[in-house]
Amino acid sequence: MRSIRFDTGASTLLAVTLALAMAGPAQAADKVVFLTSWYAQAEHGGFYQAKATGLYEKAGLDVEIRMGGPQVNGLQLLLAGEADAIMGYDIQVLQAVEKGLPVVTVAASFQYDLQGMMTHDDVTSLAGIKDRAILVSSAGMTAWWPWLKKKYALSDAQVRAYTFNLQPFFADKNVVQQAYPSSEPFQAQEKGVPVNFHLFARDGYPPYGTTIVTTRKLAEGKPEAMRRFVAASMEGWKSYMENPAPANVLIKAANPKMGDGQIAFGITRLKALKVLGGEENVPIGTMTEARWKASYDYLVEAGLLKASTDWKRAFSLDFMPVLSAKAE
Repeated sequence: MRSIRFDTGASTLLAVTLALAMAGPAQAADKVVFLTSWYAQAEHGGFYQAKATGLYEKAGLDVEIRMGGPQVNGLQLLLAGEADAIMGYDIQVLQAVEKGLPVVTVAASFQYDLQGMMTHDDVTSLAGIKDRAILVSSAGMTAWWPWLKKKYALSDAQVRAYTFNLQPFFADKNVVQQAYPSSEPFQAQEKGVPVNFHLFARDGYPPYGTTIVTTRKLAEGKPEAMRRFVAASMEGWKSYMENPAPANVLIKAANPKMGDGQIAFGITRLKALKVLGGEENVPIGTMTEARWKASYDYLVEAGLLKASTDWKRAFSLDFMPVLSAKAE
């Protein structure tokens, strides 16, 4: 098995499938190490599904999925050659480009960043948090908080540190906190606490979610193999929404703390939020220059990115597969 040194004769995305079908058993598969952003969960299901159902194998790839975590610096490992692609996000890549780092986003699994706010059930919209104490992590302060603060005329004085402990939220109905749709709301459900979840993207927060990021060396030097990885991964997402059982076996094996109930809750939330195709039901993996420009504009305005940053180097639209998101 060789490492990620790709060699394929397909010259267009439509030709990739035919090229894969013609690949004989004597041809060694291309090894790809893919690093996720956190412990295995439903939000990573499409990649595990592509592994579990043989989609990567059919694509001539030997994919190893490694879990990220709180102490794992995915971008650093990517640049060091320890991973061939990582699960990333727009802000991370734009700021890396600002520093001159040779990374590029080649696909977006989700049309929305999954970041949002969990409130008690008496708060029906983000406009209702103006007089509440808001639990925000240190990472959130330099990502989405400037956007939320400006949009709803909030104050830094409202912010309290979020330490990933939900007890302050449970103890005080005046507290709201950052959340992901399938994580904190699930814990609240388990506690019998009625809550609402407000997705920032629904109010205009621009970044994509669960993106695929690689180095420019791989994207530009071996583009057809990267297209195969993207296409198989997006097909995995479509398959996962139809029948998640194969991937769930791998998810639970990698992360034994992830139970069936939370996985099912997560899938339900992903479908309800229409994350794969968005409200417009665009093809899975879609990115647009306009959306990236919106993220760039926000970061510059918030003082989180230099205006001189060559933002168009943060992404490439040359790797997007043409897949319907109807499985949602």
